[in-house]
Amino acid sequence: MATYVYETIPQKKGQKPKRFEYVQKMSDPALTHDPESGLPVKRIIIGGSGNIMRGMSILSMNNPRKGR
Repeated sequence: MATYVYETIPQKKGQKPKRFEYVQKMSDPALTHDPESGLPVKRIIIGGSGNIMRGMSILSMNNPRKGR
């Protein structure tokens, strides 16, 4: 089961969207309406952990570089 983040789509000017999490199977279709309020919703894409490693990996340290 995956946890998805949804946000309501404001229907009136000045209305703020509400974000909520919803647990569902990856094979389930995306929600179209908030289960509590019935307002239309859209799925929000949240970024990953942001851990980007640069340089040599542990595995590449076992293999000598060619040309040295």
